[in-house]
Amino acid sequence: QVQLVESGGGLVQPGGSLRLSCAASGLTFSTYAMGWFRQAPGKEREFVAAISWSGGSTDYADSVKGRFTISRDNAKNTVYLQMNSLKPEDTAVYYCAKKRISTKLIVTAASEYNYWGQGTQVTVSS
Repeated sequence: QVQLVESGGGLVQPGGSLRLSCAASGLTFSTYAMGWFRQAPGKEREFVAAISWSGGSTDYADSVKGRFTISRDNAKNTVYLQMNSLKPEDTAVYYCAKKRISTKLIVTAASEYNYWGQGTQVTVSS
């Protein structure tokens, strides 16, 4: 059974940094693209970043480009989200997700992902 477990969230001041991790099990991790999404109170879940199965291709939401970096370690079955220059509007629950189909392409639509972690809270506040 596929399991995704996020960690690394917390409270940080504006301008600070956090590194989220997502440990995967129950799948051949290196054959699936992975994504990070977030959901703020009263808002819909939105795409943050995605990475191809090899790590060679990435994509980001415009709102986080230049501040966030997605990466993966296939030997550790883990995907990361390094978040720098955090802003109050980055406050949300962050989820990692596994792409539904094992192909080269990375996708941004939540409907293209079929397994989700439980989420980790990120709060940016002074």
